[in-house]
Amino acid sequence: MLLEFIAIIAAGFGLAGIALSINIALRRRLPQWIVPAAAGAGMLLMAVWFEYSWLDRTTATFPDGVEVASTNQTRSWYRPWTYVVPLTNRLIAVDHRFDRRHADAPGQVLTRVILAGRWEPTRQYGAVYDCNAHRRADLLDDVGLAEGGRLENADWVQLPADDRVLRKVCDFRP
Repeated sequence: MLLEFIAIIAAGFGLAGIALSINIALRRRLPQWIVPAAAGAGMLLMAVWFEYSWLDRTTATFPDGVEVASTNQTRSWYRPWTYVVPLTNRLIAVDHRFDRRHADAPGQVLTRVILAGRWEPTRQYGAVYDCNAHRRADLLDDVGLAEGGRLENADWVQLPADDRVLRKVCDFRP
């Protein structure tokens, strides 16, 4: 966040410097407000670029085997440009490097789910997806593995059959 703030300030100074140079080259024929307006425009454009490039910059850091399953897009009145192009501020990804299937329960997949949000810490947790029954169980402290690959003390959450994360987990084949 601090580096983004410094980059936004630098963009303001940079665009103000360009406007000042153009004004000097034109022998001060431009209005006096052009330099501060250029600084403000530079800072605003840099902030907008940081907001819209967040998803690509974040997913570029993911290792091979991590697949984005779902994103959240938002619109805000104080960001009127988001009504034209919505802003992505959160994502759910599946880390297929940790996928495991039990021989006695082939319809269930153990995987790691990654939750990332703009201005939020990234969180990871383990989950078991039952591809046949369209449900999910988060692996909390009291969940254990019983005979035959069955989960003990699991709270199953029913999911729609077309849930994006469920589909990414169940349709993945290494």
